[in-house]
Amino acid sequence: MDLGAPVSFYVLETGVPVYDSGGAEVGRVEHVLADEDADIFDGLVIDARVGFGGWRFADAEQVAEVFERGVVLSVGADALHDPEAGPAVMEADPAEQEGTLGHKLRRAWDLISGNY
Repeated sequence: MDLGAPVSFYVLETGVPVYDSGGAEVGRVEHVLADEDADIFDGLVIDARVGFGGWRFADAEQVAEVFERGVVLSVGADALHDPEAGPAVMEADPAEQEGTLGHKLRRAWDLISGNY
């Protein structure tokens, strides 16, 4: 499979296929979570409605490679997080969650639900 040249998360387009560590397609890029001003890549919101049903979140550490025509994860599809779990964390003190997975999931949920 030819995924093209390696690219930065800055130019990763919506709809690009996402593959797990075994090479199986798990979904398509829905949104890149990043703080471009600070040059920090947080992860990807993946539209996995076809294969796994719903949305999935891949933390930056789970993204092995980013190419023009595909993203390769360092984990299997079962290791991806459900961003819909984020609202349960909303009760926690945001100051305590800064920089944690809970914070990233909350940001992912806000983006896909339109609360940003």
